[in-house]
Amino acid sequence: MFMATLVAVVSLVVALVALALVRRQGRRIAELTDMYWQLRYDHGELKSTVTPPAPDPPAPPSSFVPLGSVKRSRS
Repeated sequence: MFMATLVAVVSLVVALVALALVRRQGRRIAELTDMYWQLRYDHGELKSTVTPPAPDPPAPPSSFVPLGSVKRSRS
């Protein structure tokens, strides 16, 4: 009977230590996840301030060009 009690107590202690380690690792993972997303947000903010926006493409000509003049100029 003493041996069964000893095994039960040792098992309980091991389970409590494992539970404490898992909870600590869970908090660490949550902290690292928050740090990762904060870093991504900060990177995006800094990138938008450093990189100038792309210039707008030039507008197509609004004047009429007859098709006959385009064909003659290619020949």
